[in-house]
Amino acid sequence: MKKFMDEDFLLTTDVAKKLYHNYAENMPIIDYHCHINPQEIWEDRKFDNITQVWLGGDHYKWRQMRSNGIDEKYITGDVSDREKFQKWAETLEKLIGNPLYHWSHLELKRYFGYEGYLSGETAEEVWNLCNEKLSQDDMTVRNIIRKSGVELICTTDDPVDSLEYHKKLAADESFDVRVLPAWRPDKAMNLEKPEYLDYLKKLEEVSGITIDSYASLMKALKVRMDYFAEVGCSVSDHALEYVMYAPVPADEIEAIFQKRLSGAGITKEDELKFKTAFMLEVGKEYNRRNWVMQLHYGCKRDNNVLRYRQLGPDTGYDCINNYAPSAQMADFLNALSETDELPKTILYSLNPNDNASIGTIIGCFQNEKTVGRIQQGSAWWFNDHKTGMTDQMISLANLGMLSNFIGMLTDSRSFLSYTRHEYFRRIMCELIGKWVDNGEYPEDYKTLEKIVKGISYNNVVQYFEF
Repeated sequence: MKKFMDEDFLLTTDVAKKLYHNYAENMPIIDYHCHINPQEIWEDRKFDNITQVWLGGDHYKWRQMRSNGIDEKYITGDVSDREKFQKWAETLEKLIGNPLYHWSHLELKRYFGYEGYLSGETAEEVWNLCNEKLSQDDMTVRNIIRKSGVELICTTDDPVDSLEYHKKLAADESFDVRVLPAWRPDKAMNLEKPEYLDYLKKLEEVSGITIDSYASLMKALKVRMDYFAEVGCSVSDHALEYVMYAPVPADEIEAIFQKRLSGAGITKEDELKFKTAFMLEVGKEYNRRNWVMQLHYGCKRDNNVLRYRQLGPDTGYDCINNYAPSAQMADFLNALSETDELPKTILYSLNPNDNASIGTIIGCFQNEKTVGRIQQGSAWWFNDHKTGMTDQMISLANLGMLSNFIGMLTDSRSFLSYTRHEYFRRIMCELIGKWVDNGEYPEDYKTLEKIVKGISYNNVVQYFEF
Protein backbone atom coordinates (compact mmCIF):
# COMPACT_ATOMS: atom_id res chain seq x y z
CA MET A 1 0.00 0.00 0.00
CA LYS A 2 1.31 3.43 -0.93
CA LYS A 3 1.91 5.98 1.78
CA PHE A 4 -0.67 8.78 1.94
CA MET A 5 0.26 11.55 -0.53
CA ASP A 6 3.96 10.65 -0.73
CA GLU A 7 6.41 12.09 -3.28
CA ASP A 8 4.87 9.87 -5.96
CA PHE A 9 1.29 10.84 -5.18
CA LEU A 10 -0.96 10.02 -8.18
CA LEU A 11 2.03 8.61 -10.10
CA THR A 12 1.84 4.83 -10.62
CA THR A 13 4.34 4.08 -13.40
CA ASP A 14 8.09 4.65 -13.63
CA VAL A 15 7.52 6.75 -16.74
CA ALA A 16 5.00 8.99 -14.99
CA LYS A 17 7.37 9.48 -12.05
CA LYS A 18 10.21 10.46 -14.37
CA LEU A 19 8.03 12.84 -16.38
CA TYR A 20 6.82 14.60 -13.26
CA HIS A 21 10.00 14.77 -11.19
CA ASN A 22 12.39 15.48 -14.07
CA TYR A 23 10.29 17.79 -16.23
CA ALA A 24 7.06 19.11 -14.69
CA GLU A 25 7.70 19.53 -10.99
CA ASN A 26 9.95 22.60 -11.06
CA MET A 27 8.50 24.48 -14.01
CA PRO A 28 7.37 28.05 -13.17
CA ILE A 29 3.70 28.99 -12.96
CA ILE A 30 1.82 31.42 -15.18
CA ASP A 31 -1.56 31.97 -13.52
CA TYR A 32 -3.44 33.51 -16.43
CA HIS A 33 -6.89 33.52 -14.79
CA CYS A 34 -7.68 33.97 -11.10
CA HIS A 35 -9.82 36.03 -8.74
CA ILE A 36 -7.28 37.13 -6.14
CA ASN A 37 -7.27 40.71 -4.92
CA PRO A 38 -4.33 42.79 -6.24
CA GLN A 39 -4.67 45.13 -3.27
CA GLU A 40 -3.69 42.29 -0.94
CA ILE A 41 -0.58 41.67 -3.05
CA TRP A 42 0.35 45.35 -2.97
CA GLU A 43 -0.18 45.56 0.78
CA ASP A 44 1.68 42.24 1.23
CA ARG A 45 -1.02 41.02 3.56
CA LYS A 46 -0.14 38.81 6.48
CA PHE A 47 -3.04 36.59 7.53
CA ASP A 48 -3.94 36.28 11.20
CA ASN A 49 -4.95 32.63 10.96
CA ILE A 50 -5.58 29.72 8.59
CA THR A 51 -9.34 30.35 8.49
CA GLN A 52 -8.75 33.71 6.81
CA VAL A 53 -6.68 31.97 4.11
CA TRP A 54 -8.85 28.92 3.64
CA LEU A 55 -12.46 29.86 4.31
CA GLY A 56 -12.69 33.53 3.47
CA GLY A 57 -14.65 33.57 0.19
CA ASP A 58 -13.98 29.94 -0.76
CA HIS A 59 -17.37 28.70 -1.92
CA TYR A 60 -15.87 25.30 -2.85
CA LYS A 61 -15.41 24.64 0.88
CA TRP A 62 -18.67 26.32 1.85
CA ARG A 63 -20.68 23.95 -0.36
CA GLN A 64 -19.17 20.91 1.31
CA MET A 65 -19.72 22.27 4.80
CA ARG A 66 -23.39 22.75 3.94
CA SER A 67 -23.49 19.20 2.57
CA ASN A 68 -22.20 18.09 5.96
CA GLY A 69 -25.09 19.82 7.71
CA ILE A 70 -22.96 22.60 9.19
CA ASP A 71 -24.95 25.60 10.41
CA GLU A 72 -24.45 28.67 8.20
CA LYS A 73 -23.12 30.66 11.15
CA TYR A 74 -19.96 28.50 10.99
CA ILE A 75 -19.61 29.14 7.25
CA THR A 76 -20.42 32.78 6.50
CA GLY A 77 -21.59 33.84 9.95
CA ASP A 78 -19.91 35.78 12.75
CA VAL A 79 -18.68 32.98 15.01
CA SER A 80 -14.95 32.85 15.76
CA ASP A 81 -12.43 31.78 13.15
CA ARG A 82 -11.37 28.90 15.39
CA GLU A 83 -14.93 27.56 15.44
CA LYS A 84 -15.18 27.84 11.66
CA PHE A 85 -11.90 25.98 11.23
CA GLN A 86 -13.10 23.19 13.52
CA LYS A 87 -16.24 22.69 11.42
CA TRP A 88 -14.19 22.66 8.23
CA ALA A 89 -11.83 20.05 9.71
CA GLU A 90 -14.79 17.88 10.69
CA THR A 91 -16.08 18.20 7.14
CA LEU A 92 -12.75 17.56 5.40
CA GLU A 93 -12.26 14.17 7.03
CA LYS A 94 -15.41 12.98 5.24
CA LEU A 95 -14.34 14.17 1.78
CA ILE A 96 -12.86 10.91 0.53
CA GLY A 97 -12.53 11.10 -3.25
CA ASN A 98 -13.06 14.88 -3.31
CA PRO A 99 -10.32 17.15 -4.75
CA LEU A 100 -10.63 19.44 -1.74
CA TYR A 101 -9.11 16.66 0.34
CA HIS A 102 -6.09 16.55 -1.93
CA TRP A 103 -5.79 20.32 -2.39
CA SER A 104 -6.03 20.99 1.35
CA HIS A 105 -3.36 18.45 2.24
CA LEU A 106 -1.05 19.58 -0.55
CA GLU A 107 -1.31 23.09 0.88
CA LEU A 108 -0.63 21.84 4.40
CA LYS A 109 2.45 19.98 3.16
CA ARG A 110 3.92 22.60 0.87
CA TYR A 111 3.30 25.76 2.88
CA PHE A 112 3.18 24.53 6.48
CA GLY A 113 5.28 21.34 6.46
CA TYR A 114 2.45 19.27 7.93
CA GLU A 115 2.75 15.56 7.11
CA GLY A 116 -0.33 14.30 8.94
CA TYR A 117 -3.95 14.64 7.96
CA LEU A 118 -6.55 17.12 9.08
CA SER A 119 -9.63 15.90 10.95
CA GLY A 120 -11.79 17.01 13.80
CA GLU A 121 -9.34 15.39 16.20
CA THR A 122 -6.20 17.00 14.74
CA ALA A 123 -7.78 20.41 14.18
CA GLU A 124 -6.17 22.02 17.24
CA GLU A 125 -2.71 20.78 16.27
CA VAL A 126 -3.08 22.01 12.68
CA TRP A 127 -4.61 25.31 13.77
CA ASN A 128 -1.63 26.08 16.03
CA LEU A 129 0.97 24.96 13.48
CA CYS A 130 -0.52 26.97 10.62
CA ASN A 131 -1.04 30.10 12.67
CA GLU A 132 2.52 29.99 13.98
CA LYS A 133 3.80 29.71 10.38
CA LEU A 134 1.49 32.48 9.18
CA SER A 135 2.90 34.83 11.80
CA GLN A 136 6.34 34.60 10.18
CA ASP A 137 7.52 37.14 7.62
CA ASP A 138 8.10 34.52 4.93
CA MET A 139 4.36 33.79 4.82
CA THR A 140 3.13 37.16 3.66
CA VAL A 141 1.16 37.18 0.42
CA ARG A 142 4.13 38.19 -1.71
CA ASN A 143 6.37 35.54 -0.20
CA ILE A 144 3.72 32.85 -0.67
CA ILE A 145 3.57 33.81 -4.35
CA ARG A 146 7.37 33.78 -4.64
CA LYS A 147 7.84 30.40 -2.98
CA SER A 148 5.12 28.96 -5.24
CA GLY A 149 7.27 29.64 -8.31
CA VAL A 150 4.78 32.08 -9.83
CA GLU A 151 6.08 34.37 -12.57
CA LEU A 152 2.89 36.14 -13.65
CA ILE A 153 -0.68 36.58 -12.44
CA CYS A 154 -3.72 37.83 -14.34
CA THR A 155 -6.49 39.03 -12.05
CA THR A 156 -10.13 39.61 -13.05
CA ASP A 157 -11.11 43.26 -13.44
CA ASP A 158 -14.15 45.27 -14.47
CA PRO A 159 -13.88 48.06 -17.08
CA VAL A 160 -14.64 50.67 -14.40
CA ASP A 161 -11.84 49.47 -12.08
CA SER A 162 -9.07 51.99 -11.44
CA LEU A 163 -6.28 49.35 -11.63
CA GLU A 164 -4.58 51.39 -8.91
CA TYR A 165 -2.82 48.43 -7.34
CA HIS A 166 -1.69 46.96 -10.65
CA LYS A 167 0.08 50.23 -11.40
CA LYS A 168 1.64 50.36 -7.94
CA LEU A 169 2.89 46.78 -8.27
CA ALA A 170 4.32 47.45 -11.71
CA ALA A 171 6.33 50.35 -10.28
CA ASP A 172 7.57 48.34 -7.29
CA GLU A 173 11.01 46.98 -8.16
CA SER A 174 11.13 44.90 -4.97
CA PHE A 175 8.49 42.49 -6.32
CA ASP A 176 9.42 40.78 -9.57
CA VAL A 177 6.18 38.82 -10.16
CA ARG A 178 4.09 40.55 -12.82
CA VAL A 179 0.47 41.20 -11.79
CA LEU A 180 -1.61 42.13 -14.82
CA PRO A 181 -5.30 42.99 -15.17
CA ALA A 182 -7.68 40.89 -17.25
CA TRP A 183 -10.68 42.57 -18.87
CA ARG A 184 -14.06 41.25 -17.61
CA PRO A 185 -16.89 43.38 -19.14
CA ASP A 186 -19.86 41.24 -18.07
CA LYS A 187 -21.58 44.14 -16.30
CA ALA A 188 -21.41 46.23 -19.47
CA MET A 189 -23.05 43.42 -21.44
CA ASN A 190 -25.71 42.22 -19.00
CA LEU A 191 -28.37 44.81 -19.81
CA GLU A 192 -31.10 42.64 -18.26
CA LYS A 193 -29.72 43.25 -14.76
CA PRO A 194 -31.68 45.76 -12.65
CA GLU A 195 -28.48 47.67 -11.78
CA TYR A 196 -27.43 48.07 -15.43
CA LEU A 197 -28.25 51.79 -15.79
CA ASP A 198 -26.36 52.58 -12.58
CA TYR A 199 -23.38 50.72 -13.98
CA LEU A 200 -23.47 52.77 -17.19
CA LYS A 201 -23.17 55.94 -15.11
CA LYS A 202 -19.95 54.59 -13.57
CA LEU A 203 -18.66 53.70 -17.03
CA GLU A 204 -19.45 57.24 -18.22
CA GLU A 205 -17.50 58.72 -15.33
CA VAL A 206 -14.32 56.73 -15.87
CA SER A 207 -14.36 56.89 -19.68
CA GLY A 208 -15.45 60.50 -20.13
CA ILE A 209 -17.97 59.33 -22.74
CA THR A 210 -21.70 60.10 -22.52
CA ILE A 211 -23.44 56.78 -23.15
CA ASP A 212 -26.61 57.58 -25.04
CA SER A 213 -26.36 55.00 -27.82
CA TYR A 214 -24.96 51.56 -28.51
CA ALA A 215 -22.13 53.18 -30.50
CA SER A 216 -21.20 55.38 -27.55
CA LEU A 217 -21.24 52.35 -25.23
CA MET A 218 -18.70 50.68 -27.48
CA LYS A 219 -16.66 53.88 -27.66
CA ALA A 220 -16.56 54.08 -23.85
CA LEU A 221 -15.45 50.46 -23.61
CA LYS A 222 -12.67 50.99 -26.16
CA VAL A 223 -11.44 53.99 -24.18
CA ARG A 224 -11.22 51.73 -21.15
CA MET A 225 -9.51 49.00 -23.18
CA ASP A 226 -6.85 51.57 -24.04
CA TYR A 227 -6.42 52.27 -20.34
CA PHE A 228 -6.21 48.56 -19.47
CA ALA A 229 -3.66 48.03 -22.25
CA GLU A 230 -1.47 50.77 -20.79
CA VAL A 231 -1.36 48.76 -17.55
CA GLY A 232 -0.36 45.58 -19.40
CA CYS A 233 -3.70 43.91 -20.12
CA SER A 234 -3.86 41.53 -23.09
CA VAL A 235 -6.45 39.04 -21.82
CA SER A 236 -10.25 39.24 -21.70
CA ASP A 237 -12.71 37.00 -19.91
CA HIS A 238 -16.47 36.52 -20.28
CA ALA A 239 -19.07 34.57 -18.34
CA LEU A 240 -21.82 33.59 -20.76
CA GLU A 241 -25.06 31.99 -19.61
CA TYR A 242 -26.01 31.32 -23.21
CA VAL A 243 -24.32 31.53 -26.55
CA MET A 244 -26.47 32.67 -29.46
CA TYR A 245 -25.54 33.69 -32.93
CA ALA A 246 -27.85 35.13 -35.54
CA PRO A 247 -27.20 38.21 -37.69
CA VAL A 248 -29.03 41.20 -36.20
CA PRO A 249 -29.25 44.56 -38.01
CA ALA A 250 -27.49 47.45 -36.30
CA ASP A 251 -30.68 49.49 -36.05
CA GLU A 252 -32.38 46.68 -34.16
CA ILE A 253 -29.51 46.51 -31.64
CA GLU A 254 -29.76 50.28 -31.21
CA ALA A 255 -33.52 50.01 -30.64
CA ILE A 256 -32.99 47.36 -27.96
CA PHE A 257 -30.37 49.52 -26.24
CA GLN A 258 -32.59 52.60 -26.36
CA LYS A 259 -35.44 50.58 -24.89
CA ARG A 260 -33.18 49.65 -21.96
CA LEU A 261 -31.93 53.21 -21.51
CA SER A 262 -35.54 54.39 -21.25
CA GLY A 263 -36.16 51.95 -18.42
CA ALA A 264 -38.57 49.85 -20.44
CA GLY A 265 -38.50 46.09 -20.10
CA ILE A 266 -36.68 43.93 -22.60
CA THR A 267 -37.49 40.39 -23.72
CA LYS A 268 -35.20 37.38 -23.49
CA GLU A 269 -34.82 37.52 -27.26
CA ASP A 270 -33.79 41.18 -27.01
CA GLU A 271 -31.21 40.24 -24.39
CA LEU A 272 -29.66 37.46 -26.47
CA LYS A 273 -29.55 39.57 -29.63
CA PHE A 274 -27.84 42.37 -27.76
CA LYS A 275 -25.31 40.07 -26.13
CA THR A 276 -24.49 38.43 -29.44
CA ALA A 277 -23.86 41.82 -31.06
CA PHE A 278 -21.83 42.88 -28.01
CA MET A 279 -19.62 39.79 -28.14
CA LEU A 280 -19.02 40.13 -31.88
CA GLU A 281 -18.02 43.76 -31.44
CA VAL A 282 -15.58 43.18 -28.59
CA GLY A 283 -14.24 40.02 -30.25
CA LYS A 284 -13.21 42.06 -33.28
CA GLU A 285 -11.58 44.60 -31.00
CA TYR A 286 -9.63 41.87 -29.18
CA ASN A 287 -8.36 40.60 -32.50
CA ARG A 288 -7.22 44.10 -33.47
CA ARG A 289 -5.33 44.40 -30.18
CA ASN A 290 -3.99 40.82 -30.18
CA TRP A 291 -5.82 40.10 -26.93
CA VAL A 292 -6.87 36.61 -25.88
CA MET A 293 -10.64 36.05 -25.51
CA GLN A 294 -11.73 33.61 -22.80
CA LEU A 295 -15.33 32.35 -22.88
CA HIS A 296 -16.78 30.57 -19.85
CA TYR A 297 -20.23 29.04 -20.23
CA GLY A 298 -22.41 26.17 -19.04
CA CYS A 299 -23.16 27.56 -15.58
CA LYS A 300 -26.56 28.24 -14.02
CA ARG A 301 -25.90 30.74 -11.26
CA ASP A 302 -27.48 31.69 -7.93
CA ASN A 303 -30.02 28.87 -7.84
CA ASN A 304 -30.99 29.20 -4.18
CA VAL A 305 -32.90 32.50 -4.19
CA LEU A 306 -33.37 32.52 -0.43
CA ARG A 307 -29.62 32.24 0.16
CA TYR A 308 -28.87 34.69 -2.66
CA ARG A 309 -30.97 37.31 -0.91
CA GLN A 310 -29.14 36.61 2.34
CA LEU A 311 -25.57 36.20 1.07
CA GLY A 312 -25.36 37.57 -2.49
CA PRO A 313 -23.60 36.04 -5.52
CA ASP A 314 -20.55 33.71 -5.55
CA THR A 315 -21.45 32.03 -2.30
CA GLY A 316 -21.75 28.43 -3.50
CA TYR A 317 -25.18 28.12 -5.11
CA ASP A 318 -24.27 27.60 -8.76
CA CYS A 319 -24.63 24.43 -10.83
CA ILE A 320 -23.95 22.94 -14.25
CA ASN A 321 -26.28 24.07 -17.03
CA ASN A 322 -27.33 21.31 -19.44
CA TYR A 323 -27.57 23.81 -22.29
CA ALA A 324 -24.96 22.70 -24.87
CA PRO A 325 -24.47 25.50 -27.40
CA SER A 326 -22.05 23.76 -29.76
CA ALA A 327 -23.74 24.88 -32.99
CA GLN A 328 -24.19 28.45 -31.76
CA MET A 329 -20.58 28.64 -30.56
CA ALA A 330 -19.33 27.40 -33.93
CA ASP A 331 -21.49 30.01 -35.69
CA PHE A 332 -20.23 32.75 -33.38
CA LEU A 333 -16.58 31.92 -34.03
CA ASN A 334 -17.29 31.56 -37.73
CA ALA A 335 -18.82 35.03 -37.88
CA LEU A 336 -15.54 36.46 -36.57
CA SER A 337 -13.42 34.17 -38.72
CA GLU A 338 -15.30 35.06 -41.90
CA THR A 339 -13.86 38.58 -41.84
CA ASP A 340 -10.52 37.41 -40.43
CA GLU A 341 -11.30 39.03 -37.07
CA LEU A 342 -11.28 35.98 -34.79
CA PRO A 343 -8.93 36.53 -31.85
CA LYS A 344 -7.04 33.86 -29.96
CA THR A 345 -9.83 32.20 -28.01
CA ILE A 346 -10.10 29.79 -25.07
CA LEU A 347 -13.39 27.90 -24.59
CA TYR A 348 -14.42 26.58 -21.18
CA SER A 349 -17.67 24.75 -20.51
CA LEU A 350 -18.79 23.82 -17.03
CA ASN A 351 -20.62 20.85 -18.54
CA PRO A 352 -18.18 17.96 -19.13
CA ASN A 353 -20.53 16.66 -21.83
CA ASP A 354 -19.25 19.55 -23.96
CA ASN A 355 -15.67 18.25 -24.09
CA ALA A 356 -16.10 16.51 -27.45
CA SER A 357 -18.03 19.36 -29.06
CA ILE A 358 -15.38 21.87 -28.00
CA GLY A 359 -12.65 19.55 -29.26
CA THR A 360 -14.24 19.50 -32.70
CA ILE A 361 -15.11 23.22 -32.75
CA ILE A 362 -11.56 24.36 -32.05
CA GLY A 363 -10.27 22.24 -34.93
CA CYS A 364 -12.37 24.27 -37.36
CA PHE A 365 -10.62 27.57 -36.64
CA GLN A 366 -6.90 26.86 -36.24
CA ASN A 367 -4.46 28.57 -38.59
CA GLU A 368 -0.80 29.23 -39.26
CA LYS A 369 -0.70 32.54 -37.37
CA THR A 370 -0.69 31.08 -33.86
CA VAL A 371 -0.01 27.52 -32.73
CA GLY A 372 -3.21 26.32 -31.08
CA ARG A 373 -4.98 29.63 -31.73
CA ILE A 374 -8.31 28.26 -30.46
CA GLN A 375 -7.94 26.32 -27.20
CA GLN A 376 -10.09 24.18 -24.99
CA GLY A 377 -9.56 25.53 -21.50
CA SER A 378 -8.56 23.30 -18.62
CA ALA A 379 -11.22 21.37 -16.70
CA TRP A 380 -13.11 24.15 -14.98
CA TRP A 381 -14.74 24.55 -11.54
CA PHE A 382 -16.91 21.46 -10.94
CA ASN A 383 -14.59 19.50 -13.29
CA ASP A 384 -11.44 20.59 -11.48
CA HIS A 385 -10.65 17.11 -10.13
CA LYS A 386 -8.74 14.00 -11.16
CA THR A 387 -11.53 12.51 -13.28
CA GLY A 388 -12.50 15.85 -14.83
CA MET A 389 -8.92 16.79 -15.72
CA THR A 390 -8.18 13.34 -17.10
CA ASP A 391 -11.35 13.22 -19.18
CA GLN A 392 -10.72 16.71 -20.59
CA MET A 393 -7.15 15.85 -21.61
CA ILE A 394 -8.15 12.49 -23.11
CA SER A 395 -10.90 14.15 -25.13
CA LEU A 396 -8.52 16.88 -26.30
CA ALA A 397 -5.91 14.28 -27.24
CA ASN A 398 -8.48 12.23 -29.12
CA LEU A 399 -9.87 15.13 -31.13
CA GLY A 400 -7.09 17.70 -31.20
CA MET A 401 -3.50 18.19 -30.09
CA LEU A 402 -2.83 17.78 -26.38
CA SER A 403 0.82 18.75 -26.88
CA ASN A 404 -0.23 22.35 -27.67
CA PHE A 405 -2.56 22.62 -24.66
CA ILE A 406 -1.96 25.68 -22.46
CA GLY A 407 -2.65 23.74 -19.27
CA MET A 408 -3.69 24.74 -15.79
CA LEU A 409 -4.91 27.92 -14.10
CA THR A 410 -6.06 28.41 -10.51
CA ASP A 411 -9.37 30.30 -11.05
CA SER A 412 -9.17 30.88 -7.30
CA ARG A 413 -9.48 33.54 -4.63
CA SER A 414 -6.87 31.90 -2.38
CA PHE A 415 -3.15 32.59 -2.30
CA LEU A 416 -2.46 28.96 -1.38
CA SER A 417 -4.14 27.57 -4.51
CA TYR A 418 -0.95 27.27 -6.54
CA THR A 419 -0.65 23.65 -5.46
CA ARG A 420 -3.46 23.02 -7.95
CA HIS A 421 -0.79 23.34 -10.63
CA GLU A 422 1.12 20.53 -8.93
CA TYR A 423 -2.05 18.47 -8.75
CA PHE A 424 -2.72 19.04 -12.45
CA ARG A 425 0.87 18.27 -13.46
CA ARG A 426 0.86 14.99 -11.55
CA ILE A 427 -2.41 13.95 -13.23
CA MET A 428 -1.07 14.98 -16.65
CA CYS A 429 2.17 13.04 -16.18
CA GLU A 430 0.26 9.98 -14.95
CA LEU A 431 -1.94 10.06 -18.05
CA ILE A 432 0.95 10.42 -20.49
CA GLY A 433 3.04 7.94 -18.54
CA LYS A 434 0.35 5.28 -18.83
CA TRP A 435 0.17 5.78 -22.59
CA VAL A 436 3.94 5.25 -22.82
CA ASP A 437 3.89 2.34 -20.39
CA ASN A 438 1.14 0.70 -22.46
CA GLY A 439 3.08 1.05 -25.69
CA GLU A 440 0.76 3.71 -27.11
CA TYR A 441 3.57 6.25 -27.42
CA PRO A 442 7.34 5.64 -27.60
CA GLU A 443 9.61 6.09 -24.58
CA ASP A 444 11.23 9.05 -26.33
CA TYR A 445 12.18 11.34 -23.47
CA LYS A 446 13.50 14.10 -25.72
CA THR A 447 10.01 14.56 -27.19
CA LEU A 448 8.20 13.76 -23.95
CA GLU A 449 10.16 16.48 -22.17
CA LYS A 450 8.98 19.03 -24.75
CA ILE A 451 5.38 17.90 -24.37
CA VAL A 452 5.35 17.92 -20.56
CA LYS A 453 7.21 21.22 -20.18
CA GLY A 454 5.02 22.71 -22.89
CA ILE A 455 1.75 21.87 -21.18
CA SER A 456 3.15 22.89 -17.79
CA TYR A 457 4.54 26.28 -18.82
CA ASN A 458 6.09 26.87 -22.24
CA ASN A 459 2.85 26.77 -24.26
CA VAL A 460 1.31 29.47 -22.06
CA VAL A 461 4.24 31.81 -22.57
CA GLN A 462 4.13 31.32 -26.33
CA TYR A 463 0.35 31.60 -26.59
CA PHE A 464 -0.17 34.73 -24.49
CA GLU A 465 3.12 36.35 -25.55
CA PHE A 466 3.72 37.48 -21.98
